Amino acid sequence: MKVASIVRAPSDAGVALTDAPDPVAWDVLVAASAAAHPHFSRHVIDAHRTAGLLPAGLRYVTVRRGDRLVALLPFVPARDLSGLGGKILRPFLSPFVTATAPLIAGGADRAADAQALVTGLEAASAGRAWRWPLLATGAGGVPEMLAAMRGHGWAVGTVAAFERPVMDRRADHAAFLADHPNRARFKDLRRRARRLAEIGAVAHVSATGGADLDRLVTAFLDLERAGWKGQAGTAMACRPESAALARVLFTAAAGPVGVRADALTLDGRPVAVSLALVTGGTATLLKTAYDEDLRSHAPGLLLEDEIVRACHETGFADRLDSATLEGSVLEGLYRDRHPVAEIIAVPPGRQVISLERRLRLARFEREARAAAKRALRRR
Repeated sequence: MKVASIVRAPSDAGVALTDAPDPVAWDVLVAASAAAHPHFSRHVIDAHRTAGLLPAGLRYVTVRRGDRLVALLPFVPARDLSGLGGKILRPFLSPFVTATAPLIAGGADRAADAQALVTGLEAASAGRAWRWPLLATGAGGVPEMLAAMRGHGWAVGTVAAFERPVMDRRADHAAFLADHPNRARFKDLRRRARRLAEIGAVAHVSATGGADLDRLVTAFLDLERAGWKGQAGTAMACRPESAALARVLFTAAAGPVGVRADALTLDGRPVAVSLALVTGGTATLLKTAYDEDLRSHAPGLLLEDEIVRACHETGFADRLDSATLEGSVLEGLYRDRHPVAEIIAVPPGRQVISLERRLRLARFEREARAAAKRALRRR
């Protein structure tokens, strides 16, 4: 294990760069993290490694207190338009990562641990900027981290921001529906469910392991490949690496990260499948696919409605994270929101490229990619 000690943190915490965090301490931190998301867990990182999708040069900023790991961020150097083609740093990211908040342990030392993490980020950067997408800015130690950056002289700016739909579980499903701002949506879903039931028997099934989970993961891969993503070549089953990732990620739960699959079936055949990772009381609904021949019946949304109901009835999670980008149809179903932003953070010191110019370049790139995606979907 290659470890390099770096500058002393402004507390009794120990800060280091490493290429292999201690696995046991890593799992403990994931379970205790103030920001409950699975993407920087050992399970997800190892799944990417197994599938051959882990980027070269991946390292970790870590913060320890005694024998406890209290903060962690995987990161990579990358050439980026916001650096005029020069290298910047960014958190670990893949098409299957939907949140990039660092793992920071909850508790009384959270602010100090966030400050120590910033010390590590600055040392890792060696004067280079950080470009940080999909950062939940409202909780989980992120406000403390951003405050520590600004307090240490970093320049921080927002490229773009949106509010991601989440669902915080109420006392029961009736309480969730009470005074829902989009009650017309549920009336429409009931109508579509009745029409689908005229074709055959409709049921909701779920699995968290074993052969049932394997079957639902296979059904998801088949449904996604049969739809527009398969035609565009972006479905997980279109590439052996991403298909392997799906198999490892969603059929082999490990440590504090659980796996869950939900399906809407028609006469026993899955017509919509949702795959989720569950940790820290949050189910991250990472991937969904549905039978596009049944689009008029909205099987994907009918399944989401069933997942909300099951969450209230069984308590398998305290929060459902839609894991979506801006403009998701789940904005009409989920009642709650949490803010997500893409930021650029520049450490103190002389910079050839100003923060303002970096932000303009990043926004231009973001808009160009969005236009290309819209064109691909139209095609």
